[in-house]
Amino acid sequence: MIKVVKCGGQVLDQENLLEAFCRDFAALEGPKVLVHGGGALAGRFQKALGMEPVKLEGRRVTDGATLQVVTMVYAGWCNKQVVALLQADGCNAVGLSGCDGSVITASKRPPLTLSDGSTVDFGWVGDVTPGSIRTDFLQLLLEKGLTPVLSAINHDGQGHLLNTNADTVAASVAAALGAELITCFEQPGVLRDVNDASSVIPVIDKALYASLKADGKVADGMIPKLDQAFDALEQGAKQVRICHSSALLSGGGTLIK
Repeated sequence: MIKVVKCGGQVLDQENLLEAFCRDFAALEGPKVLVHGGGALAGRFQKALGMEPVKLEGRRVTDGATLQVVTMVYAGWCNKQVVALLQADGCNAVGLSGCDGSVITASKRPPLTLSDGSTVDFGWVGDVTPGSIRTDFLQLLLEKGLTPVLSAINHDGQGHLLNTNADTVAASVAAALGAELITCFEQPGVLRDVNDASSVIPVIDKALYASLKADGKVADGMIPKLDQAFDALEQGAKQVRICHSSALLSGGGTLIK
């Protein structure tokens, strides 16, 4: 079975974590696809340029200037750094954004109503679905022994780049390929108490998720992670696991069912 692994959070911003993760990913057996974010690094670059990152309910608002920054960070530095590390570890990786081979198209997100009732235009943000993924292209790369490394920059087919949440990309790719989805970041899984790393919730179903949200136990960036995990399962992914980047090979973390 194909494995789709999503790497994000602080992992891409910490050299030791990223190098260790890439070694483990390279050692992962079977066909695999890597999807990465880079939001922490993009936020640092924005601040260095005098820009203030804006996030609403865990999602980045992307105006024209922000799109330039995230494209340079995600599809540029992060993507090529990951590919270089994987090549050094013996994994024949090829880095792609959505416009490369038109592997992922996206539709510009319309203004949305938030949970507080306000309406927001997220700007140059793209939404993707399993139907947006060129699975034939990904399968061709995998058959040739290449490992696709996908950034979260996609396009609409009309000449516009779009910033897409990397969890959404990974969920859509996993669903389209009927793959196992493993989401890796700097925490050991979904925590009942964000200040207690030992409070990992081993299994989450929809009923428990609703309860955790209502109690404020999960919030901010964890909400899109879990939303996309459940979407992936409903749309064709075989299994979803959320874990620390160091647990890619050993298992553990939180199973979504």
